[in-house]
This record gives sequence, C-alpha cells and structure tokens, in this order.
Amino acid sequence: MGDGTELGRVRGLGSAHEGAHHWWRQRLTAGSNLFFLAWFMISLTRLSGFDYLSVHSWIGSAWVAVPMILLVISTCWHARMGLQVLIEDYQHDETRIVTIVALEYFLAVIAVTAIFAILKAALVPLAG
Repeated sequence: MGDGTELGRVRGLGSAHEGAHHWWRQRLTAGSNLFFLAWFMISLTRLSGFDYLSVHSWIGSAWVAVPMILLVISTCWHARMGLQVLIEDYQHDETRIVTIVALEYFLAVIAVTAIFAILKAALVPLAG
C-alpha cells in the first residue's frame, strides 16, 4: 500500500479528504430539481387559467408554496455547487476566492428574494 494513495483512491478521498461528498450532493440536488420541476410543470398545466387571481390563489395553497420554496432552495444550491466547481477548475489566480464568495452572495440574494416572493404571495391575501 505504501503511502496510502491507492487506499485513498478506493475510498474516494482526494487531497481535501472530502471524497465524493460534493459529487453526491450535486447528484441529489439534480434529482430533487428534476422531481420538483416535473411537479411544477404538471401543476402549471392543471391550472384553469394564468391570470393573476388564479396564480395567486394557486400559490396560496401550502401544497404549492412549500414545494416551490424547496425548488428554489434546491436549484440555488445545485447552481452554487456546479458554478463553484467550474470556477475552481478554470480560474487559477487569487481572484478565484473573491469570485466564489461573490457567487455565494449572488445566489443567496436570488434564493431569499424568490422565497420572499413565494411567501408573500402565499400568506398575504389579495387586496380588493
């Protein structure tokens, strides 16, 4: 076995000793994205109309708002992991860390804004 590199390869441990953890998370979020997007598309096709009143009452249901929030979280998390790998693979200078931090803040703002919009539509009744 020597220095343990063969054993490390068998266990899936890289230099960071995290192994396939990141890879599995990407696959799990991809699966959940597929599930939630399929639910979203089927749910949209079952709507009676696409006017503001119909969509607002549709989002007002907990059976719609909760999966929508989970879809936003899963999509943003999957995008973060995928873009982080892309940045780490192709950007080799010191600005790599700044780019990853900017990416995390950008996706966090997108996720929080989308979740806020979903919650507002679900919890605030129509004025009228």
